[in-house]
Amino acid sequence: MNVPQLAAVDAARAARVLNEVRDARLAGQQARVAPRPVIEQSWDRMLRSGVDPEHDFRAGLLSADEVRRRREESPLREVLPVLREGLLSVADVAHHIMVVADGEGRVLWREGCGPVLRKADGLGFELGADWGEAVVGTNGVGTPAVVRRPVQVFAAEHFVRSHAAWTCAGAPITDPRNGRLLGVVDVSGPLETMHPATLAWVDSVAKLAESRLRERHLGSLERLRAVAAPVLARLGGRAAAVDGDGWTAAVTGMPYASRIALPKSPSPGRRWLPTLGLCSIEPLAGGWLVRSVDEGAEPAPRGATRIVLDLTRSRRWSVTVSGGAGSWSHELSPRHAELLYLLAADRGGRSAAGLAEDVFGDSGRTVTVRAEMSRVRRYLGGFLEHRPYRFCEDAEVEVLLPADPKGLLPHSTAPAVVRNRAAAP
Repeated sequence: MNVPQLAAVDAARAARVLNEVRDARLAGQQARVAPRPVIEQSWDRMLRSGVDPEHDFRAGLLSADEVRRRREESPLREVLPVLREGLLSVADVAHHIMVVADGEGRVLWREGCGPVLRKADGLGFELGADWGEAVVGTNGVGTPAVVRRPVQVFAAEHFVRSHAAWTCAGAPITDPRNGRLLGVVDVSGPLETMHPATLAWVDSVAKLAESRLRERHLGSLERLRAVAAPVLARLGGRAAAVDGDGWTAAVTGMPYASRIALPKSPSPGRRWLPTLGLCSIEPLAGGWLVRSVDEGAEPAPRGATRIVLDLTRSRRWSVTVSGGAGSWSHELSPRHAELLYLLAADRGGRSAAGLAEDVFGDSGRTVTVRAEMSRVRRYLGGFLEHRPYRFCEDAEVEVLLPADPKGLLPHSTAPAVVRNRAAAP
């Protein structure tokens, strides 16, 4: 049965037919028409896992803080403008809502038609709710996440009966760097709002979001290449600059390979890599320097790492790292300049709550601090520890301050920075 076509002609009749199909399938009887394969396969998973088709189950909602934390850490945050521009204006007119969930099926964003949002509340389709297929049955969020392709779920194609007055079309969004599922974007609404072109529309916007993520990745490789070029120019032997997923930005002394297999969680030191053999791995801004070494060779003497935090030029703050492989610099945002200054001032380290108090005067704002420190660790990860956050012990850290103490991060309102400005002679 061509569900979109039938529903476009007569939505009520399509709903009745699908309800008969579902009832027959649950009763183990032969239906007069077969369910679509993607739906039948989902129903089979639900029957095997014990999801109750007659009573909806709602897992506990995430707390508001946890929703904020996941939003801050999700790469989908970067493509929200694409999703909103592509879906919201039409969704609101068509009496739909746009829902964005993470890879676990947790609803992180939900926007669109007000009355439909209130109807969604009645289904438990709320911020922080778990709409994974194994929890709420066949649906437009959980099922695309399982099959990793766009799926439209119409009326009684939903496994749980209470969702049968709803229609959903969802498409997965994957990380172009590693193929990992980032989440699902879904357009949902009451049964009568269904349109046969909805699925193609949602899928095209999801692919546009993936394209934007790919552009951002290429931009990050360009920035890494600019940092790595002077470092590689000074090195002999085989070496490469790669990002955290192993994508290559630049090489020297070896053929170019688009990607080098790195350990799951890279860290400085010697590692055996499948294509290169024994290598030394050192942090670079936004990635890693991978150098091939002869097996059995003595470790090369490693110069002490020196980290210079330059706060002398207003709005042109930077951090420069010098070590055995040379030096590289990274320009800092105002927030990152504050955080690194506070960590340099307290080499013993600060907890997330302590930094939140220092920066915001509110120890409860740990979600924001952790998100920012996660971004800092993308370029200084090899030199920063956490629990508590601090510079690694074997690094020499120097802070260059402006001649006038009042010029220390002059626009900063962080309580700890304000106190230090006031206390300066």
